[in-house]
Amino acid sequence: MATDGDFVSKTTLFLVGFIAVITFPAEADVRKYQFDIQVRNVSRLCHAKPIVTVNGRFPGPTLYAREGDRVIVNVTNHAKYNMSIHWHGLKQYRNGWADGPAYITQCPIQTGNSYAYDFNVTGQRGTLWWHAHILWLRATVYGAIVIMPKPGTPFPFPKPNMEQIVVLGEWWHKDVEEIVKQGTNMGLPPNMSDAHTINGKPGPLFPCSEKHTFAMEVESGKTYLLRIVNAALNDELFFAIAGHNMTVVEVDAVYTKSFVTQAILIAPGQTTNVLVRADRSPGRYFMAARPFMDAPLPVDNKTATGIFQYKGIPNTVLPTLPQLPAPNDTDFALSYNKNLKSLNSANFPANVPLKVDRKLFYTVGFGKDPCPTCVNGTRILASLNNISFVMPEIGLLQAHYFNTSGVFRTDFPDKPPKPFNYTGAPLTANLGTAHGTRLSKIAFNSTVELVLQDTNLLTVESHPFHLHGYNFFVVGTGIGNFDPVKDPAKYNLVDPVERNTVGVPTGGWTAIRFRADNPGVWFMHCHLELHTGWGLKMAFVVEDGKGADQSILPPPKDLPPC
Repeated sequence: MATDGDFVSKTTLFLVGFIAVITFPAEADVRKYQFDIQVRNVSRLCHAKPIVTVNGRFPGPTLYAREGDRVIVNVTNHAKYNMSIHWHGLKQYRNGWADGPAYITQCPIQTGNSYAYDFNVTGQRGTLWWHAHILWLRATVYGAIVIMPKPGTPFPFPKPNMEQIVVLGEWWHKDVEEIVKQGTNMGLPPNMSDAHTINGKPGPLFPCSEKHTFAMEVESGKTYLLRIVNAALNDELFFAIAGHNMTVVEVDAVYTKSFVTQAILIAPGQTTNVLVRADRSPGRYFMAARPFMDAPLPVDNKTATGIFQYKGIPNTVLPTLPQLPAPNDTDFALSYNKNLKSLNSANFPANVPLKVDRKLFYTVGFGKDPCPTCVNGTRILASLNNISFVMPEIGLLQAHYFNTSGVFRTDFPDKPPKPFNYTGAPLTANLGTAHGTRLSKIAFNSTVELVLQDTNLLTVESHPFHLHGYNFFVVGTGIGNFDPVKDPAKYNLVDPVERNTVGVPTGGWTAIRFRADNPGVWFMHCHLELHTGWGLKMAFVVEDGKGADQSILPPPKDLPPC
């Protein structure tokens, strides 16, 4: 008898093939979606609770498009919380109004109201995703985005027989917003999640989860493209399939040089496409996801599982578990990320900026603010260059576009106020951490190099940073303090991986480069929701260019009111 996981997987596999082959026209099209934000009761881990969903589904619906299409998603909010949706990884050229982060590019959609996100999919193809971008609502409000190449454009890798979306997430027993509120009031991190999930299901290693198990039926000899998304709020995850190798062919909707691996590492916000060939003895094999954490910090270390099941094998056959890397396997993490390289072919070149107009150096740190009502008399905060970001009460893009004064300043520092031994002995001082809504102004079409440096202020930790409105090239990374003299000589300026979300290693640094050719206000933040809430975020104001198509588009008429 098939579980609901079996049914969902077979349905998804069929739909992907059907949509890709049948419904995509030869020319660019307008694709319209209706997203109704609704509260629904969902049962996991032996009990039900109300969660916020899109169209009553968890995870939410997959958004399909083809490169060159126009997409219109009308979002109607029926929930008690304000809402905004971010289309993670879509560049939204000149069109920050459709980007989605609340109070950055728009005010949120209030209960009973609607807003139509209207955008073009230009120069991108592959796997991205969408999620709520306000409070911690993306715990349940998320889904995949699949962008097919232009007609007649093949994949730069062997064509798979079928495709499957695999979205990794987290699950809490209790109401997530109440958990966050409790932690904030106490000045402590909120309780960690109670389970990880694969396509919304924790798998049979958890209680009451036999029917809440994702299963994917495969046929011997066939090749499958897995479109993997890490939608977890706070955990980097290892993912593997027992007995099967995976060939990485794409990250963050950018093709890569292919390489074979037994496991992948994927940070919150990232996507990875892999090819898997069903070439083992027919049976049932677990696919599994478990956190990576190489800092001395607590984490939900439970393993989510799904089933990679060969056709004709009965459900009574016990699945085999994969050998995942150790939870603190730093060597695997560094080696895996080093293997990621851009395809850099004639059709898909890596246009790495070789000359840099603006060099930025941002330190990542934690600190404590006085809080008389909190448990320890303090509240944890996070900062970039000793500035803990304060969210405004109106959208920053609106304030910039309409020249509204008093909302933000454009004096975010290019480097920290005081250099120190960033990754030396643990430091407990705040080093003068300030609070403010301070942005960095960037000239249009200038080239930017940004070095993100982890520090041992309270503790070292890995941080996945996401830049809205852009892809960037990861030209270098290392452990310890960045050396501005020696380290740039080791940069990869030929075929560095291109992506929109990158991990800064624990006690280390990462260097990225990009060309600021997309005018607007663009958010950059740690994609660990915990750290974002503590202030580990900032934004760039990219100025308009002089050309007619180099300035921000006018705002839509139905932009949500503040």
